[in-house]
Amino acid sequence: MIDEVLKVFGKLDAKDFRILTGIEIGMKHFEWVPIEELNKYTKLPFDKLEYRLKKLVREKLVVRTTQPYEGFQIYFEGYDALALNAFVKRKSISAIGNEIGVGKESVIYEAIRQPELAIGGPLPVIIKFHREGRTSFKQIKRVREHLGEREHFSWIYAARLAAQREYEIMSKLYPQVSVPKPLDQNRHAIVMELAKGSLLSKTKLVDPEWYLDEILKQVKITYSRGVIHADLSEYNIFVSEEGVQLIDWPQYVILEHPHADEILERDVSNILTHFSRKYNIKRELEKVLEEVKSGEKKSSVNLDNDLERVKEEENYLERVKEEENDLQRVKKDNVKKENPETEDFEDGNF
Repeated sequence: MIDEVLKVFGKLDAKDFRILTGIEIGMKHFEWVPIEELNKYTKLPFDKLEYRLKKLVREKLVVRTTQPYEGFQIYFEGYDALALNAFVKRKSISAIGNEIGVGKESVIYEAIRQPELAIGGPLPVIIKFHREGRTSFKQIKRVREHLGEREHFSWIYAARLAAQREYEIMSKLYPQVSVPKPLDQNRHAIVMELAKGSLLSKTKLVDPEWYLDEILKQVKITYSRGVIHADLSEYNIFVSEEGVQLIDWPQYVILEHPHADEILERDVSNILTHFSRKYNIKRELEKVLEEVKSGEKKSSVNLDNDLERVKEEENYLERVKEEENDLQRVKKDNVKKENPETEDFEDGNF
């Protein structure tokens, strides 16, 4: 939890963060990062490296194994510390507050940010920490477009990629589409402005017809920009006296997606169902979809570079998979040579 990270954050220095970064980088190539690799990256003497690793393990930022060799992995808390350190250095935040939201794949904390021109008081913001890697990898792969069809990926990569993807699309849609202003992103975390108002699911609207029109207007603008939210419901729309804001964008798809029409239909149907059930407002789905699609379409908010990046990410995942498979084969061969009668084993079972 972030609360535990904050307790030790002030005790960490540049060398500790360098070790955490070394483990983060090493996990691209090793299930458990060998201490020898950390020694090469950090340039710390073995005795000092071991001392600091023990501290990081004790503070539950890092986990250690001794089988089949001594190696280390970073916890989510260690990853949280790296992201927070980056935000503080870049002055994206100056303090962090309480947890204000939690879901299956993210946790949200309130924070404050000093004004850029030192005029006025601190600005309220939120930090969204993606947690994709804490749920079932198979389930993630089924519902997350950005992970492609790969059988293997690290939880760090899954969470970082989700945050990067969400930050990039929000930056491209804002301010034409009503979303909280994105301010910064590092690793698996995003700093953004506080959403205005309250969740639609928890709010009793005085003029529900007006809010329904405003939501559908934002869906139409988003569609005209070549994007579909792909996870729209009353649980990720904020409503206020000023209007509406759409949140939670990591699952977005572009119009070129082979199932774009049915994904849009699902989004719109979710909204119409909510207003029908709660306010007895009836709208015909087909007519609403026709209206959403009637706007002038733009070229997917210049997402050509995104498509190239997705290909690069998939190639990266393939390389990591091949490297890990090679590493597993080498380990098995070495064990067989040392213990000819030993049966094959998978390192992950230890």
